[in-house]
Amino acid sequence: MGEETQLEDHSAIVQRTFSDRKRTNILKKAEQLTIVFLLPKVPKFISPNVLTLMGTLGSGIVFLAFVLGTYFANWYLLLGIIGLVINWLGDSLDGRLAYYRNIPRRWYGFALDIIADWIGIVLIGFGYYIYAKNGTQIVAFAFVALYGWSIIISQLRYKITNEYSIDSGFVGPTELRFIIALILIIEVLFQGSIAYLAGLITVILLLINIIDSLKLLKLGDLRDKNQD
Repeated sequence: MGEETQLEDHSAIVQRTFSDRKRTNILKKAEQLTIVFLLPKVPKFISPNVLTLMGTLGSGIVFLAFVLGTYFANWYLLLGIIGLVINWLGDSLDGRLAYYRNIPRRWYGFALDIIADWIGIVLIGFGYYIYAKNGTQIVAFAFVALYGWSIIISQLRYKITNEYSIDSGFVGPTELRFIIALILIIEVLFQGSIAYLAGLITVILLLINIIDSLKLLKLGDLRDKNQD
């Protein structure tokens, strides 16, 4: 009986806290389980806005890690992994906490989330720009620009389909954090590898954006035809 109640509670929490968006990322189930586990444990004095700020501060720690890695020692890059974890906690729990507590501000939260995400990725990109050497700084600019493109795609998709999704197929912000963390670890072990890995990720992001843009245009064309 207790297990059935627990399952019902879990299902109810998932329905209430994730109903506003569609997720397709490969870590979706593990991420939802973790979020549902953490939500009841968030102290009452911590508001969704505080979590949003915490997520941005996490990106600031990644920026700091790049700066320290540039001017002091390479292993300071590992501090960036802590920053990515903090960023995930803040970014993943803020809106979910609002829905969990039944205090959602849908459009305010929607706007704030996008602004915070953009500030966060700019901080990370600028940090890498400082760390990059031998003309590879262009990769930092390209990465930020392409991430901005992906944000635009998600907003246009929402406008056209009325279905909000922050993922590109099996890859979403959580997977991207894992990839960045892995790149930081590899760079500490094999200094200089980050230029190639960051370049590879940027090329992959470009291809994903092109594919998503073509899909978006098809959705727009389909909606136009249905309105005729």
